[in-house]
Amino acid sequence: MLNDTQTFFDQFDHEDITMQWLRAGQAALQVKNGNVDKWSEALDLITPDKKGVASVAKQYISIASATTNQAQLIEGLGKLMPWRKGPFLIDNLALESEWQGDMKWQRLTQHIQPLKGRKVLDVGCGNGYFTLRMALEGAELALGIEPFLLFNYQFKAIKSLTSSCATAHLLPIRLENMASAPIFDSVFSMGVLYHQKDHTLHLQQLKKMMAPEGELILETLVVDGPKGHTLIPQDRYARMRNVHCLPSVETLESWLEEAEFSQIKVISVCKTSTEEQRRTEWIGANSASLEDFLDPSNDNLTIEGLPAPKRVIVIAQK
Repeated sequence: MLNDTQTFFDQFDHEDITMQWLRAGQAALQVKNGNVDKWSEALDLITPDKKGVASVAKQYISIASATTNQAQLIEGLGKLMPWRKGPFLIDNLALESEWQGDMKWQRLTQHIQPLKGRKVLDVGCGNGYFTLRMALEGAELALGIEPFLLFNYQFKAIKSLTSSCATAHLLPIRLENMASAPIFDSVFSMGVLYHQKDHTLHLQQLKKMMAPEGELILETLVVDGPKGHTLIPQDRYARMRNVHCLPSVETLESWLEEAEFSQIKVISVCKTSTEEQRRTEWIGANSASLEDFLDPSNDNLTIEGLPAPKRVIVIAQK
């Protein structure tokens, strides 16, 4: 899966640093996982005879005119379920993911620095839906990092269908495993902060990856409350494990100030809807989604009785 990485990383100036990233990615792929044979078979089924053209069409990343056997394509994509991020449109096949990623993208795209010509880092990127969007926006380089191997195979499958996203790449590593280098003009951390035991460390690590005058785009769960208020779930939150801390918006701003970010601006605060996160046939046998994570008698509460998911997007400068 890393056979095309050298060409991608040759475009960075910090060869010693990028080689460390590559070695970390290669080591991650050596971890034993009983699903690798199935995922590799999926890639073999999906490989097109002719690559198609990628673009954004309404809510989809659309790939048109890829020459594929549709039955094999559907079988291959099925072996890579669940599809959490997307959606994708491959000719006339709509791959409806759990998350309608375009809704989040539309909330931020008019507020951030244009990505054309920028080096971009997408932290905890899942299957790279947004990383691909960044490439289609004209990013010079768009690097996603995602430790969950399945999502790396999903990215590889989608990217194999088109030659339009050559500037996008994924590595199966965590931010904390990356040697720091102030390389990236735009750094995205979306849906990651609340999974961190140490929010201060995460913000510091993000900042160390940012070029001078770089921009941070941070999206995370929040709760209502004054400055200093946080929610620390005792067990699960909306049935998610490893949700460590949900700040109020003002608390989050104070965290960014303490990390010495500047020009901090809240660009969106919205409750997550069942239109944006929904059950689809492409998430497989475990088909539970947001509607199953909320109190059936009060959608302002999670199934655990905590405030229902609300997300903020903040931009800040280094």
